[in-house]
Amino acid sequence: MRNISLKRYLPRSLYGRAALILLVPIVTIQIVVSFAFIQRLYEDVTVQMTQNMVPQIALLAEAAAQSQDELEMRAQRLGVEADYPGTPIDTRIRFYDLSGRAIYTTLQQSFDTLTGIDLVENRKAVRISTAVEGEVLEMTFPRSRVSARNPHQLIVLMLATGALMTLIAYLFLRNQLRPIKRLAEAAESFGKGQVVPYQPSGANEVRSAGGAFLNMRSRIERQTQQRTLMLSGVSHDLRTPLTRLKLGLSMQPASKDNDALIGDVSEMESLITAFLDFARSDATEELEPCDPVQLTREVVENAKRAGQSVTLGEMPKTGVDMNLRPMAIRRALENLTGNAVRYGTNARVSAEVLETAIRISIEDDGPGIPEAKREEALKPFSRLDASRNQNKGSGVGLGLAIAADIARSHGGSLRLGESPELGGLSVDLVLPR
Repeated sequence: MRNISLKRYLPRSLYGRAALILLVPIVTIQIVVSFAFIQRLYEDVTVQMTQNMVPQIALLAEAAAQSQDELEMRAQRLGVEADYPGTPIDTRIRFYDLSGRAIYTTLQQSFDTLTGIDLVENRKAVRISTAVEGEVLEMTFPRSRVSARNPHQLIVLMLATGALMTLIAYLFLRNQLRPIKRLAEAAESFGKGQVVPYQPSGANEVRSAGGAFLNMRSRIERQTQQRTLMLSGVSHDLRTPLTRLKLGLSMQPASKDNDALIGDVSEMESLITAFLDFARSDATEELEPCDPVQLTREVVENAKRAGQSVTLGEMPKTGVDMNLRPMAIRRALENLTGNAVRYGTNARVSAEVLETAIRISIEDDGPGIPEAKREEALKPFSRLDASRNQNKGSGVGLGLAIAADIARSHGGSLRLGESPELGGLSVDLVLPR
């Protein structure tokens, strides 16, 4: 038998859960008190008042059996309208009239000759009929003599007070949860590479968490700046001797060994460039409004001018304004299109604007990547030569890793799949709007 879990039906947000924790006790208490009040007022009190009315009804029935004058005299003294002989009354009680049911049950138990009771025609009066010596005695008396007046006042007061207290608690709860929401927004923005102003506020625990977040953000920013400065120095220190080495080799007489050494130096330079691009991760580039659809078109046009077999697939008719790092997105698209034409013959680039994101797809007709190795392919320096076409040349294993890192820095993701039309690898760069 499958277990039934309530988690899927509970709210997921902190605000919803806090509101649920607040409302459930209030509603439960009101329901319990209301039922206890109804049990006490509608049954016990109504039954007792109705039983007090039973002797008066019995006196009127006795007077009706004696004479009409005696009935009129007693009815006037008791404040009851009596008609003998009268007409039988049909029993009519509203389904929500709890005290009316108690009245009917008490009278029925006290008089075997009761023929009917009407509590619908006049809400403020009770009409009953009972058999007396083969005839029908019809009586009408005020409803207040057998049930409490305005019994709903306590329930209305409870509901009004509960609603007021719930509103006050809601406003207080919103003020308490607002700092947590601001902290979450600041953390989410920082995860996307955006530094938004944030000042800790709220309860002591929230302030403590906010201060820890600010300290962590400052440490990460300092480390990023230090890494950028260090990598700039490393780039200069490495490229200078490589340039001298290439210049010295180019001045040597042409030979197979010399050409091989020049190729090794060029490969070392490519490795250093790729590594620095990955390690730098565009930390110095700021977010700015740009159109990723137009960026995609430009990357495809540049690839065509470079002689690469890249075509443009389905594209949105209108652009999308988003806060992105244009150079980083361009580098990711160039890496992905470069991989597509390196390992395949043809590549196709398309884009689709979704409700909450934009998806840029790069497909090729190469051998693709097996599903079991796709996660490994996104790791830095991962080279799946066994599943890719080595005749097209092999990279350094950073193209997909750089693109995935750029996507994550924007709060998006990089997904690998199989192209349904070209049959090769399909890479989706998803960026949240």
